[in-house]
Amino acid sequence: MPPRVVVIGGGVCGLATAHRLVREGLAVTLLEASDQLGGLGTFFSSRDRWVERFYHCVMPTDAALLALLDEVGLKESVGWRPTRMGMVVDGEHHSFNSALDLLRFRPLRLADRVRFGVVSLLLRRLGEGKDLDGVRTEDWLRGLYGDATWSTLLAPMFGAKFGSAFGDVPALYLWQRLGRERNDSVRGYPAGGYKSVIDALRASIEAGGGEIRTSAPVRRVETSLDRVLVTVAGGDTIEADHAVSTVPLPALRGIADEDLARRLPDVRLRYQGVVNTLFFLRKPLSGHYWAPVLRSGTDFDGIVEMSALTGTEPYDGRHLVYVMRYTDRESALYREDEAVISRRWTEQLLNLHKGLTMEDVDEVRTFKAPFVEPVYPLGYLSRRPAVEVPGTRLLLATTAHVYPNVTSWNSSVELAGSVTDLLLRDARRSPTQENTAWSADSAR
Repeated sequence: MPPRVVVIGGGVCGLATAHRLVREGLAVTLLEASDQLGGLGTFFSSRDRWVERFYHCVMPTDAALLALLDEVGLKESVGWRPTRMGMVVDGEHHSFNSALDLLRFRPLRLADRVRFGVVSLLLRRLGEGKDLDGVRTEDWLRGLYGDATWSTLLAPMFGAKFGSAFGDVPALYLWQRLGRERNDSVRGYPAGGYKSVIDALRASIEAGGGEIRTSAPVRRVETSLDRVLVTVAGGDTIEADHAVSTVPLPALRGIADEDLARRLPDVRLRYQGVVNTLFFLRKPLSGHYWAPVLRSGTDFDGIVEMSALTGTEPYDGRHLVYVMRYTDRESALYREDEAVISRRWTEQLLNLHKGLTMEDVDEVRTFKAPFVEPVYPLGYLSRRPAVEVPGTRLLLATTAHVYPNVTSWNSSVELAGSVTDLLLRDARRSPTQENTAWSADSAR
């Protein structure tokens, strides 16, 4: 019989891992603690439509994700649309897309605007061949753009993303992000939303004989040289030949037995969570897909007008807007009641957009996620943990492992491919518990 694999976590990384392993003939059980698959791609119902709790898009450079969508028959369903960027600084709204927009951008002096444009065009090239993993983002960008641009724009934007340690994040992270986006204003979104992707992956896994359990939180993971024991809430214990954990390292430490906890990588990362409020509006805002909000009297520091990418049809004719703030899960904001946040952020959005009234707000929802992205320290590339846990048959596929790539569905799918390659290599060269030789060809 083929080796049995347990995949812990039903986000896109876990789903992509299970999908590929099932296609290779392995017996797979996927365990998800919540009642939904998808991780940050989970959704809720509004007017009989499914809507993502957190915003997502596909970039033309997302090769791994697009290949996965092709495997489940959804690549051609991705609709591509040019998008525009805005900027809200000190309460004033600016377009931020063309050379003319930049020349009109009053928060910077004219000389700094020109310098900003030239450096931004060359920034990707300026990082080639440099050890940016050991260079602070602040040092690199302040040196290139100058003190005024760093203080006025870049420091608040990075602070919004990474908190108080924003200046110490390796410049390599930004350089990789530029490689993904490449100044491309075109973005994509799958027809049927990300729920269609999750449903297609689930169907693929189950059609191949894989088992998926939701509302199945893992309480304990025990490992040895030749097996893995995974105990689920309720006391059910699954014995497997291999396991893949996609849950954040702090969560895995909480369920690992004493021996496994000692073997896990000693990488203590700080994670940023997010508070995300969705507004269904009866009219659009500015039409900008993405707009940072700096020093404008709001708790949120970014706005995504999702319907600028998707249109209004997926939301029953309404305009969908996400506003967000990345924050530590222990912060006062993160601990605050969702209804309180919804009321306050509604007032702040109305104050920010003077043409918007309460009559234009149809529905408001607030959601939180505790582990969105690690705050990577300087030199993390050399300290990035291996995906293989020594002395065990446990593999790790987490956001701690995607660096220097940007945390995204694409990087998660790419990581899933690397981890499954390793697991398949080990499975094909090692006997099963019954000491029966196995190969992918004989399992098909």
